[in-house]
Amino acid sequence: MMINPFESDAFSMTSLTESINILPNNYGRLEAMNLFPQKSVRTRNIAVEEMNGVLNLLPTQIPGGNATVGTRGKRKMRSFTIPHIPHDDVVLPEEVQGIRAFGSETELQAMANVITDHLQNMRNKHAITLEHLRMGALKGNILDADGSTLYNLYNEFEITPKTVNFALGTAGTDVKKKCLEVVRHIEDNLCGEFMTGVHCLVSPEFFDALTSHPKVKEAYERWQEGAALRDDMRSGFIFGGITFEEYRGQATDPDGNVRRFIASGEGHCFPVGTSQTFVTYFAPADFNETVNTLGLPIYAKQEPRKFDRGTDLHTQSNPLPLCLRPAVLVKVTAS
Repeated sequence: MMINPFESDAFSMTSLTESINILPNNYGRLEAMNLFPQKSVRTRNIAVEEMNGVLNLLPTQIPGGNATVGTRGKRKMRSFTIPHIPHDDVVLPEEVQGIRAFGSETELQAMANVITDHLQNMRNKHAITLEHLRMGALKGNILDADGSTLYNLYNEFEITPKTVNFALGTAGTDVKKKCLEVVRHIEDNLCGEFMTGVHCLVSPEFFDALTSHPKVKEAYERWQEGAALRDDMRSGFIFGGITFEEYRGQATDPDGNVRRFIASGEGHCFPVGTSQTFVTYFAPADFNETVNTLGLPIYAKQEPRKFDRGTDLHTQSNPLPLCLRPAVLVKVTAS
């Protein structure tokens, strides 16, 4: 009787999950920026508590006089359900055809290579999906793959979105003043948080309009003189206290349409260097062995097909990126 190598511990849920989480990722720019740190939770539902601190000026008193009494901010609880994103694939018999040394170390290594190739492809799909969700959190509107809204953070936190029209089509626009408007709005809405700067991911159309504007062109040319020798000049141009970066993230939706993560002529500004403003929650998988455990970024599992006509691979991720202070998000437009 031949041994099924997929019954080895090397292909268990624990081993496959560990493997897919250490594979090279393809998360994109937001992962590279480490803007949304990972936070594992044990349930699919999370509650975010908001407490608006009350800051008052303290009046002077004569020695022995009555002290002012501290006031407490109002607390609000908001509940979110973490999305469940499953994905399946299959390893067919012809992919492992010719491997006959069942139970041998060489055979297991060859099988592992086939599985790894599939897991890498599956991970890449989860990766671009997470990038899409994170970009939605930066825009204040987290969208599903089909374009429907999962969470509108402005509605959830009862905040009016902030948009600044840079009017880059008008030669006389004071672009620096527009930048300061963005920076000051973010500073006013940090609510006790801190930041090290303001970053703005923009569409190629916005970047071209910005860098060719008469009030910006000279500064950009000076920037090019230093940046041209060391980096892609679209990777970060600082003007008016904001780092503008061209962002070209896109992916294909379930209907085959290419979806751009930032619309033409638009950009999205946000603070960087914060500690409690951005987060990505990961919930556990819906497997018996993962109940009440801390969630991992991705899970993987396999089982034989009917009549042993291949092996099904299942992966899933349960992520929810959030901006816990949506008031610090600013949309910019070029027109």
